[in-house]
Amino acid sequence: MRKYGKKYVEASSKVEKSKNYELTEAVKLAKETSTTKFDSSVELAIKLNIDTKKADQQLRGSLVLPNGNGKTKRILVLAKGAQAEAAKAAGADFVGEMELIDKIANENWFEFDVIIATPEMMPALGKIGKVLGPKGLMPNPKTGTVTPTPEKAVEDVKKGMIEYRADSYGNIHCSVGKVSFDEKALVENITYVVSTIVKAKPATVKGKYIQNISLSTTMGPGIHVDENSIDM
Repeated sequence: MRKYGKKYVEASSKVEKSKNYELTEAVKLAKETSTTKFDSSVELAIKLNIDTKKADQQLRGSLVLPNGNGKTKRILVLAKGAQAEAAKAAGADFVGEMELIDKIANENWFEFDVIIATPEMMPALGKIGKVLGPKGLMPNPKTGTVTPTPEKAVEDVKKGMIEYRADSYGNIHCSVGKVSFDEKALVENITYVVSTIVKAKPATVKGKYIQNISLSTTMGPGIHVDENSIDM
């Protein structure tokens, strides 16, 4: 049986497990029940009524949070010529071609958090897909990380672009900010994520689409959110 720490137990006592909280109330409670000394991430979990075994119900994409997510990401861009120069001007941390792909393959180099690539670089990058895939680093057109305009993708990542992807059970997990964010900013970010997921509903889904929404902080208790309190 799992044993929880004193801080977690104390925080959990403030949350009614059977209650679906109104969004602003849930956000306030999440901030109050944060148990860490550092600025915890605020995590959103959405359980969807989808069958990910069906190709048309495999939900994946990206979005730019209205208020960012409070995280700074190191960006690697694989591009040539003018596209590479534009990515550098946009603030990419690393920009290059085959030399950086070789560096990853031969030196196990991973001093970056996201890879953005132009379409022409993808065949070469695909050769190390088995290395990048398990780390969640393989660029994908659906998430906006394979693009002919890498400078735009760099700007989006810096503004707070996050990727979302439903797991095999139909769950989507993503960070929507930090505990230090004010409640209004967190509410806006959460509303935007949920609205985006609703708009991405596969046409073949039958019945209730969103089954459960919950909020938590790093190492904090989960808080159920009333879907009807979200202005979509």
